[in-house]
Parts: sequence; C-alpha cells; structure tokens
Amino acid sequence: MGNKKNQPGSMEEAEEMTVTLTLDDGTEQECVVLTIFEAGGRDYIALLPLDGQEDEDGEVYLYRYLEDAEGNPDLANIEDDEEYEIVADAFDELLDTEEYDELVGEDELE
Repeated sequence: MGNKKNQPGSMEEAEEMTVTLTLDDGTEQECVVLTIFEAGGRDYIALLPLDGQEDEDGEVYLYRYLEDAEGNPDLANIEDDEEYEIVADAFDELLDTEEYDELVGEDELE
C-alpha cells in the first residue's frame, strides 16, 4: 500500500479562479471567473461577484478580456450598448449550450 497523496483541495477548487475588481467608487469586489468567451471577434470574460450583499442574485459582470505583450490579463469596460448586447447574447447562448450548473455551482442557483 502506497502513501499516495492527492494535492490539497478538491478538483472544483483547483478550477475556480477569482479576480478582485476595483470598482468606480474605489471599493473592491472579489469575483469568480465563470468563463472567457469570444463575441464579435473579441474576447470577453464573465465574472460572478462573491458575497454580493448589494448585488442582485445571479448578477454577472461582463468585461472585455485583453492580454498585454507579456501575456498578463487585463479587463476593460464595455462602453457601447450595442457591443454589450452582442456580448450578453453570446453569454446567454453559451449558458444554453453548456450546462448552467457547470458554470455556476448548484448552491448558487435558486
């Protein structure tokens, strides 16, 4: 019998990435990265706020996802309503094609 140890944390924990956003008012909001996806030829990221007492249930933040020359991730606001509609529709389609509960944990669905 070997003493084989698994890495600490469950598989889900290993896959769950979080980012901390600095909001316009200077407060910080920690978010889980749901997915990075393409819409209209650009990459976007979908973030789910953690412990969002002020946020409506299930509110998802959508941002442009960019990488600098060194490959470091960067987020940019979606400024245009038309662009936002394209991104939101693409994200909705993504939820329809993939199982929603794979992106958002069962305990967050009500």
